[in-house]
Amino acid sequence: MVTQSSVFVPSLLLAAGAFVSFLIGRRLIPQLIFLAAVGFLATGRRYRWLYILYKTLPRDLTAIFRFAKVTILLWWFENRNMTVPQVFTKLVKKHPNKVAFKHSTRQWTFAEVEEFSNRIAHYFKSVGMKRGETVALFMDSKPEYVCIWLGLSKLGVVTALINSNLRQSPLIHSIKVANTRAIIVGSELAKEFEVVRGELSDMPVYQFSPKDVEAQLSTGAISLSAAIMSSSSIPLDLSECAARDKMLYIYTSGTTGLPKAAVITNLRFMFLSVGVHYMLNVQNDDILYTPLPLYHTAGGMVGVGQVLLFGCTMAIRTKFSASNFWADCVTFKCTVAQYIGEMCRYLLSVPSRPEERQHDVRLMFGNGLRPQIWESFVTRFGIKQIGEFYGATEGNSNLVNINSTVGAVGFVPRYAGPIYPVALIRIDENSGEPIRGNNGLCIRCSPGEPGVFVGKINPKKAISNFSGYADRAATEKKIVYDVFTRGDQVFNSGDILVMDEFGYFYFKDRTGDTFRWRGENVATSEVEAVVSNVAGLKDAVVYGVEVPNVEGRAGMAAVLDTDGTLNLVSLARGVQDHLPSYARPLFIRVLLELEMTGTYKLKKKDLQLEGFNPNKIKDSLYFLSGGQYIPLTLKLYDDIVCGRVRL
Repeated sequence: MVTQSSVFVPSLLLAAGAFVSFLIGRRLIPQLIFLAAVGFLATGRRYRWLYILYKTLPRDLTAIFRFAKVTILLWWFENRNMTVPQVFTKLVKKHPNKVAFKHSTRQWTFAEVEEFSNRIAHYFKSVGMKRGETVALFMDSKPEYVCIWLGLSKLGVVTALINSNLRQSPLIHSIKVANTRAIIVGSELAKEFEVVRGELSDMPVYQFSPKDVEAQLSTGAISLSAAIMSSSSIPLDLSECAARDKMLYIYTSGTTGLPKAAVITNLRFMFLSVGVHYMLNVQNDDILYTPLPLYHTAGGMVGVGQVLLFGCTMAIRTKFSASNFWADCVTFKCTVAQYIGEMCRYLLSVPSRPEERQHDVRLMFGNGLRPQIWESFVTRFGIKQIGEFYGATEGNSNLVNINSTVGAVGFVPRYAGPIYPVALIRIDENSGEPIRGNNGLCIRCSPGEPGVFVGKINPKKAISNFSGYADRAATEKKIVYDVFTRGDQVFNSGDILVMDEFGYFYFKDRTGDTFRWRGENVATSEVEAVVSNVAGLKDAVVYGVEVPNVEGRAGMAAVLDTDGTLNLVSLARGVQDHLPSYARPLFIRVLLELEMTGTYKLKKKDLQLEGFNPNKIKDSLYFLSGGQYIPLTLKLYDDIVCGRVRL
């Protein structure tokens, strides 16, 4: 029922507001602030909105100021058609003798990185590589890794950063899908590459060995180390390259299938690097520690970008070591460090040692730090700020947590939709498809309601652009049309998030068949193909299962074995030969029958829900231990669940 007071009070507020508005006059910003306040007071939920505004205003003002700096610098880069090599060259002139990279016992100055990358550029120019062509880089993390792709980018040549864990079919696919013209292989991976050499016989292979390493050349390979010694180190003309040119391919498993080559333009590289730099208040004199692989977005783009675009120093460790993490930070005098969620759990599991409180690290940024260990992590290691961020390598929907709110992957002010157009939309849990209303458009999620995270695509803006993949069909699958208005399009992250009333976002799950383990996305279709082949073409389904107090989902394969011929020894050997460690199924379930859908698709939802509990499952269960699949007994199950067996 409408009462006299329910009409009178808002009317009085609006009348008073009109009078004060007249007194303010034509000053735009004060008018907007005042009218917004009046609007809130005149609505039914005015008090809750005022409380939310009170709680979030300091955070939002800080974010707006920092985001403005991001936007201005990106505009500056784009307006002047700047590329990453051009920005880096300016930094070299500014401080040539400053240390750019630290690795093991060696340091690289900015001038040395510039000279080495110039030699790479001149050499590949001499052998006919041209702007827009692609070279694959298959190498472990080290300063030369960055120097090589930086040198190629000076020619406008695109470098495909191949995951160094890949073997056989996925490795061949990753090289071919990017239309690669040549391959650079680190001597440390020469044996692994030799296995697939026959499938890539039409491509020239360049093998690189650091100065302090003597390595035998692979069959038919050219020594890149020797070739560039006689190459010029003088600067090149960088004016032919453009800000929107492709610079890198970084691989992502997406939601299904083999790895996809995500397009990284100069502007995309700049956006993520600049965004983290300003939003997390990274300083130009910071020393950044990264034990993350340089073929990934976090280490190879966001981390390296602090060096190439801002002049920071980066300390690189080739392989992550929990026992050496804090000792490295002390040795290299690091002030900022990178992480992924699993890394944080490993660091907590290491016995306490003095270095973990002797370091100068004030900020750690990355993704995947579980809320359950967040506070214990920062308390034990004395970290002042955690910069958790979210975003797909190829996507345009990115978030960052600038105030260390526990568990949040970032936030967007509730009133900032028009400025930063990301949102959660409802989807069908079974199909993963967006749910549409009577008007045919998608439905936004309310606070507290999980939904798929999307970002509106605007090709004219570096922040909102979606460059997609090398494969056009894969690109099209990630775009949803007619979402909020007719004719618009958004990037579908494939991730389920939930937003609270203060605008904080929290990661919930992934749509599709991909699951995350050891900081990597595992595409189940890829693993299913390997398991089926090494098991004698038996039907198999692969899925991720939750293990208590462990980040991500462990791989599990259900294999159909109606005739009892499954050889677990061969299966264990096969998955280790053909799959990287993070993609190998830790659990095997041997089935006598496997239910299919009406369209002949194997059902896995129920299997995933049943997990690996031998108390509830009658089928034979096995666990990968010491390179073998051993029976999953009740005692072993209890040891895994209680954390006595380390996964």
